[in-house]
Amino acid sequence: MNTEEGRPAIPAKMLQIPTTDGQADAFAAFPDHGERHPGVLMYADGFGLRPALTEMARELAGHGYYVLVPHLFYRHGPAPVIELPEHIGEEDRPAVFARLMPLIEAHTTERALRDAEAYLRFLTDRPEVSAGPVGVTGYCIGGLLAMRTAAAHPGQVAAVAGFHGPVGADGPDSLAKITAQVYLGHAASDLTPEALGELNQALDAAGVDHTSEIYPGTVHGFTMSDTDAFDPAALQRHWDRLLPLLGRTLANG
Repeated sequence: MNTEEGRPAIPAKMLQIPTTDGQADAFAAFPDHGERHPGVLMYADGFGLRPALTEMARELAGHGYYVLVPHLFYRHGPAPVIELPEHIGEEDRPAVFARLMPLIEAHTTERALRDAEAYLRFLTDRPEVSAGPVGVTGYCIGGLLAMRTAAAHPGQVAAVAGFHGPVGADGPDSLAKITAQVYLGHAASDLTPEALGELNQALDAAGVDHTSEIYPGTVHGFTMSDTDAFDPAALQRHWDRLLPLLGRTLANG
């Protein structure tokens, strides 16, 4: 993705987040205006914290947010836990996922919820983050983590977005706990129109304020610039949906 020409460079740093199970390394990007900004927790996809994600975090931060991207698999070592090719082609995926799947499977709901609490506490305690609710966004497995975080912290999360993720995997009881405004962008390869209808019916029944749509012609992972799945037009559509969601739910001064 290209940042806007003329936009000032966005400060960024690596941080350590204390958790009940250790220290999670994380990337943070934020405007350097000497002001406080709304916080956004960004969950990576299964490939984890890497340049494609830090670039997206910088892009979002440039719109007036403090963006925190935790390393999901910190229990197995600092990022990157496994060496990734610069571009993750289709021929690379089987070998990469053979190494990643044990880490993803070990990231149980219980662990994810403990981590979410630590991440939100750390984010809202940052001196650069303004008081008030936060937004959470996620990609692939990160989309499910974003929904879990919103369900577990309804008073704190005002906006949640998930892209090409298994966002309904926890079922209607979990959905009913969400009070945030929700936006979901699905890959056409992940969800049929019939499955989309079922998901949206479940969101309606749970009373969730949501927009949920399929991005035509896309495959799983369409936002990720370092993969063969990348679709520049779909990534732009993702920004065109995400930024208004955050703008209307967070007090972005």
